[in-house]
Amino acid sequence: MDVLADVLAAMRVGRPVAALTEAHAPWGLRFDHVMGAAFHVVLQGTCWLTPIDGSGFAPVELGPGDVVLLGIGTPHALVSAGGVPLGDFTPTRDSPDAPFGRLVLPGSGVRSTVVCGAYRLARSRPHPLLRDLPEVVHLSALPGRHPGLRAMVELLGLELRTSPPGAAAVTPSLVDALLVYLLRAWLQDSADTSSWSAAMADPAAARVLAAVHAEPARAWTVEQLAGVAGLSRAAFARRFVALVGEPPLTYVTRWRMTIAARLLRDTDKTLAQVGSVVGYGSAFAFAKAFRREYATTPGDYRAAATGHRGSSD
Repeated sequence: MDVLADVLAAMRVGRPVAALTEAHAPWGLRFDHVMGAAFHVVLQGTCWLTPIDGSGFAPVELGPGDVVLLGIGTPHALVSAGGVPLGDFTPTRDSPDAPFGRLVLPGSGVRSTVVCGAYRLARSRPHPLLRDLPEVVHLSALPGRHPGLRAMVELLGLELRTSPPGAAAVTPSLVDALLVYLLRAWLQDSADTSSWSAAMADPAAARVLAAVHAEPARAWTVEQLAGVAGLSRAAFARRFVALVGEPPLTYVTRWRMTIAARLLRDTDKTLAQVGSVVGYGSAFAFAKAFRREYATTPGDYRAAATGHRGSSD
């Protein structure tokens, strides 16, 4: 079981949005209404990522090949230099169905080309992977670092700059894949500091997470999970809490409800069917557990997520 892919599939609530920005200095763009996890990829030139509206991070200088991910959608700005006025980020699209927008800021100064966008991720009960993301993840284009991410950036930049035949079909998939490469790089760089990164790197914890994700409906016990980890019950429980940040069965319940929320958003399964997928023998038992975790009923959650009330029987 690929735990990272599983988490992303469950947490995404829509396709990413993105635009290619070509800006000539001096320029500044404000991003204060980010719907999801914002990202920026610098293809050409330089700029600064700066905080706005009380954001607490320090300004970050960005150069060609640099990538930043703002995992919690922190308000921010991109500027050519400090002190420049900020304008709204208002890209245009060739058609309503166009996968990418474009924004051109004319001028006589040095040109910078940046892909700006956001991933729509569920926020009502974030997975620990999202919880552990820092305010700003900065992955600089250092030689030899994260070759997969570097190759993805180059390919995305080529598609957007040249718009070859089929680019409209390819670029959304590339942006989707970019998030995986971003998180891989962050997990690799933060394995010693982030609890979720450490859990993914720990063989015992990784085996347990893979088992839970492979069989979410199984009536797991701490003893069974300790057996998967190859540890005693007490040693496993301590290790799991230290790495993941919550007890094993708490994580099992969290993951079950995360899957349930995705099924309520994205399918027409009845409550009984959703409950069965995540290990509950009746719609009543499932609804009770869901309400305890999300503070709302499954039917109301579905209605809010989809704009209409789905089946509740």
